[in-house]
Amino acid sequence: MQVKDKIKNIKWLKLIIGLLIGAVGGYLYYYYVGCASGTCAIQSDPYKMTAYGMMMGAILFFDTKKIDEA
Repeated sequence: MQVKDKIKNIKWLKLIIGLLIGAVGGYLYYYYVGCASGTCAIQSDPYKMTAYGMMMGAILFFDTKKIDEA
């Protein structure tokens, strides 16, 4: 396996880890903070809050560095 392939695999692994951490964080936010009245569009639904957390985790963990072509 070449170095570029290893770097690409690490990028995907970081993205997957970011998605998982975001999903757990989003659900925990819903569970502990959430919206008791049910009027909050995102915070009152566990599925929406988990998806929102996944999106935030992907944004935080996404690697934007380019791989140098050799």
